[in-house]
Amino acid sequence: MIVISTPYITLGQLLKMTDWISSGGQAKIAVKTLKIKVNGEKEDRRGRKLYPNDVIEIEGKSYTIGQ
Repeated sequence: MIVISTPYITLGQLLKMTDWISSGGQAKIAVKTLKIKVNGEKEDRRGRKLYPNDVIEIEGKSYTIGQ
């Protein structure tokens, strides 16, 4: 579980928090090359807002947003 203290985070921020990328600038490329699903639907927008209880799957690894 990824615990956040704000109402939401972006997909780009999640990629950085989970060490899929090392800088925010890499998010643009990462969302196009990694297999990412948010709540079961394919996602390729780095600015996608992620809220508590959202389930994100990146290359088969699952993360849940919590507060």
